[in-house]
Amino acid sequence: MITIFDTPPPNFSKDEIIKTLLSHFDINADVITLVSDRDQNFLIQSANGLKYILKISNPSEELEILEMQNEATLFIRSNDPTLGVPLQIGQIKTIEKNGQSYFVRILEYLEGQFLKDQSMDNETYEKLGEFLGRLNRGLDGFSHLAADREFHWDSRAINLIHSRLHYLDEESDKQTILHFLDQYKSYVTPWESILRKMVIHNDGNDYNVIVNKDGKTSGIIDFGDMVYSYQVAEPAVCMAYVGLGQSDPYQPMGQVLKGYHTKFPLLEAEVRSAIYLTCIRLCISVTMAAWRMKLYPENNYLSVSQTHVWALLRKMESKNLEALSNQLNKTID
Repeated sequence: MITIFDTPPPNFSKDEIIKTLLSHFDINADVITLVSDRDQNFLIQSANGLKYILKISNPSEELEILEMQNEATLFIRSNDPTLGVPLQIGQIKTIEKNGQSYFVRILEYLEGQFLKDQSMDNETYEKLGEFLGRLNRGLDGFSHLAADREFHWDSRAINLIHSRLHYLDEESDKQTILHFLDQYKSYVTPWESILRKMVIHNDGNDYNVIVNKDGKTSGIIDFGDMVYSYQVAEPAVCMAYVGLGQSDPYQPMGQVLKGYHTKFPLLEAEVRSAIYLTCIRLCISVTMAAWRMKLYPENNYLSVSQTHVWALLRKMESKNLEALSNQLNKTID
């Protein structure tokens, strides 16, 4: 089945975007190309000084997914007006190039810096967890038919990780992934009926989280990976990212989980599942990269952080995850 992950992204020039802005949105503006993976994104600076984000979706993206993102951000804004999320401006438009149709949207621009450009300490990690707890609290009760989908970045999609194993070149790498899949089956699957599910953002990393001028976490962008999944997968995804490149990854992981728990309390089974879901996120990352780097060898974005991801997986493989789970449970008490 063709997906957004094995369909080439849009490839519009700046001149084409300037013409699209005039013809479809009546905006006269300069454009700056932004880094993106499966879509194409531009910073729009209008003649009157206003900034926007223009997003051209992957041609395999479904309209229902974009509508879900719009409805979700409106839902969050209504529940927590101080939490920064990029609302859609106007309607979704359709443009064509070489006989192919693309959905185009304009979103609000969130002022601030990315979290990746800030220095981090234990307090910062805890505040990050608190922010994600607020985000999920703002999403609590939101539902959309498009959210309950089979999705490669969903922590529940264990079968999809299996389907990508043959893209790994080294047998030792495959065994590492199988080790964590076995851990998941032993320690998460038995709790599946207990673990609460909701629509989550599912990509709370330091490239998506925005920090304001006071250094406080203030907003989050990129809702393209939204999915109906385990609630605790939200902090677990973030824990995977904050552990990268750390000599002691467990301290920041624990602070994120602790902060999240203060804003959106987790059940004990959810806390104990978090470390296993963190490892699953890392497994998704390396198997997705292996698959897609073979499809798009010229896309350097796909290999970003992969050395750190494998290093963390090796470190986690040598640890007793049950003991780490117990340790995290004590951290939030």
